[in-house]
Amino acid sequence: MTAELLRPAAAEFLRVADAVADLSAPTPCAGYDVRGLLNHLLYWGPWLVAAGRREDPPSPGAGEAESALVTQDWRAALEKQTETLVDVFGASSAWDGMTALGTARMPSAVVGDMVLGEFVLHGWDLARASGQEVAYAPEAATAVYESAMAMGEQARSMGVYGPLVEVAAGASALERALGASGRDPGWTR
Repeated sequence: MTAELLRPAAAEFLRVADAVADLSAPTPCAGYDVRGLLNHLLYWGPWLVAAGRREDPPSPGAGEAESALVTQDWRAALEKQTETLVDVFGASSAWDGMTALGTARMPSAVVGDMVLGEFVLHGWDLARASGQEVAYAPEAATAVYESAMAMGEQARSMGVYGPLVEVAAGASALERALGASGRDPGWTR
């Protein structure tokens, strides 16, 4: 079950985020430097939590681009948010039935898959931006790959994923997940 993959993926994500030093470094996530990517994570995390709890979403406020959530204590905020996401989506009930992410109704399992994808894909983005390696379980990377393939066309049409990146036939599960989400596994700064 994908819920079981969240805690170790979250731990690896937080390990990488904690070692980030240069907030202005470019990332492989199109349009984001490290600060912008962290802001993205801190902005959308409460929306994912609300969807998992089947609560009303937070007020959008000024919107992601106008929010300045990467303050001096961003590491503590990101850790707390990540722990909350793991607690919420670690319960199998969070994956059952339907929920809403903002105004969009969707299967709860899709939102859970998004959470795992945030940890794995954006963890890799942060690792590449800061010169680190990642060590996600192959099962987590495979789950992200399967989710990215299932929602890929819709995600690309919404600008969430970039164009599909072809990877070698013998590519790892993580490399396949990266390619499916529009990331070049060979990206470097």
